Amino acid sequence: MNELSYRGLFDLTGKAAVVTGGAGILGQHFCAGLAESGAKVAVVDVQEEKALELAEALGQRYNGQIIGIGCDVSDPSSVNAMVARVVAEFGEINILHNNAAGKSDDLDAFFAPFEEYSLDQWRKIMSVNLDGMFLVAQAVGKQMITQGKGGSIVQTASIYGVMAPDHRIYEGSFYLDRQINTPAVYTASKAAVIGLTKYLATYWAGKGIRVNTLTPGGTESGQNDELKRRYSARIPMNRMANAYEIVGALLYLASDASGYVTGQNIIVDGGLNAW
Repeated sequence: MNELSYRGLFDLTGKAAVVTGGAGILGQHFCAGLAESGAKVAVVDVQEEKALELAEALGQRYNGQIIGIGCDVSDPSSVNAMVARVVAEFGEINILHNNAAGKSDDLDAFFAPFEEYSLDQWRKIMSVNLDGMFLVAQAVGKQMITQGKGGSIVQTASIYGVMAPDHRIYEGSFYLDRQINTPAVYTASKAAVIGLTKYLATYWAGKGIRVNTLTPGGTESGQNDELKRRYSARIPMNRMANAYEIVGALLYLASDASGYVTGQNIIVDGGLNAW
């Protein structure tokens, strides 16, 4: 038996990682986890100022090479420019966390009933949640193939891409002072991410590129007490997730510890889908 370091399999020292949606609620934790594990990290976000601020903070905290890049993942030219910038800074890309998801600037349209949902709003969300996944995976995958070293791509879905939401939890439930729901476009887009992952996992397997899905369950991020109570009542562990609890799955999928894992969907949901 060789003297393999099992803990060493999780070490990302020297690896170059890209995280889209990197300045978001979960994205910040994902970037921090990768940086602490030794990776060089590109914090990519449509909000460039927030990406730059987070990159600076993480660089100081972990004494690592962290950069912030503004990018609209729904725009092919913006995506190509982002990839070129990362390669110019880091020399290569070994890890992609395809994590960006759309946030509507019209909450009335975003939370509208299905019967009244506008095609324009549907397309706006799909342009980020699905088109953005396609564009970033395409550009980074092409770069990984050019490098000839393989790589790991992790794509963020949602528990509501695996199962439909229980609409009863939204009765009296508010987020940022407004009544909310989970619209069909969100579920459809996240289910599509899982399908895209499976396709790319088989398509790029011969190139040494592993592609997996990371599916978080409901995570505490400012919901009101009623929503948290109703959601938690559906969970075997009887609570929502803390953002940091999703990071371990990413580090596993990004590292050599998951070297024989591809096309899988790792669900971190407190047991919700086991009912």
